[in-house]
Amino acid sequence: MTAVITALSAAGLRTHRDELAALLHAVVLDGSSLGFLAGLDHTAAAAWWDSLLPAVEDGSLALWVSRTGADGAIDGTVSWYRESKPNGRHRAELRKLMVHPAARGRGTARALLAHAETEAARAGVLLLFLDTETGSGAEHAYRSAGWTEAGTIPDYATDPEGRLRPTTLFYKQLRGAHG
Repeated sequence: MTAVITALSAAGLRTHRDELAALLHAVVLDGSSLGFLAGLDHTAAAAWWDSLLPAVEDGSLALWVSRTGADGAIDGTVSWYRESKPNGRHRAELRKLMVHPAARGRGTARALLAHAETEAARAGVLLLFLDTETGSGAEHAYRSAGWTEAGTIPDYATDPEGRLRPTTLFYKQLRGAHG
């Protein structure tokens, strides 16, 4: 089944906040390093999504969700944050690409990533960058999608269990790929 990807406005974020909180909870519970520790509960996950509302409202954060199941439930998300400084308006940070563990293996992550790249290029973004836990499945996904490794930082963040882990920085230039 092909992923149906839609943008979420601030109103959409408010409407789907609990569903997004459940997604975040499931992904962290599965061991993905997204800035949260094991024990993340629904209330904390929902509060985190609420904290994004001002950036979605002012347009500095672009947010998309995917639905691939027959039930139409949100099973993935990705966003990018546009740099606000005048000398960096050409770049954006890709953030929080996540796919529900039960929905993995369907091409959802690749579809979300490609969609975010296309929309970034359409918005005039020339450079996307991100960080991801070194050795994770996400690292492989970025490499296979043509992202370039910029380097690795040791002991950058803890995984959900609290163990220090390195992170790998990646970037992708969009000018040649999308326009």
